[in-house]
Amino acid sequence: MASMATASTSLQARPRQMATAVRCFSQGSRNNLSFTLRQLPTRLSVSCAAKPETVDKVCEVVKKQLSLKAGDEVTAATKFAALGADSLDTVEIVMGLEEAFDIEMAEDKAQNIATVEEAAELIEEILKEKA
Repeated sequence: MASMATASTSLQARPRQMATAVRCFSQGSRNNLSFTLRQLPTRLSVSCAAKPETVDKVCEVVKKQLSLKAGDEVTAATKFAALGADSLDTVEIVMGLEEAFDIEMAEDKAQNIATVEEAAELIEEILKEKA
C-alpha cells in the first residue's frame, strides 16, 4: 500500500512480497497453511511534473545559495529545511531562482515553496504563462 507524503510526488511503498511456497498440514482436526515469502522489487518511482532540466537548474541554484559542498545531494524531493535553510535562506533561494530563470514569482506563491520540486513546478507554471 502506498501512502502519499506530499501533494503530488513523494510516495512511499511498503515492500511487496510474494508467496513462493505453500504447505498444508493437519494436526488432528485442525488444518494449517504455511507460506514462504520472498521480497519483490518495488515498482514505484517518483516523478515530477517539471522538466528534468528545470529541476537540475533549481538544484544548482539551491546548492549555490546555501553554499553546499559538491558531494551534498539535492534532489527534487529535497526540502530546503532539511538542507539547513531558514526563512531568510528560502527568500534568497527564491531571488536566485528569479534571476536564473528571468522570472518574477508572486510573493504568496513563493512563500509556499518548501522543496526543489515545488520550486521547479512553480517555475514551469510561470514560464508557461510568460510564453
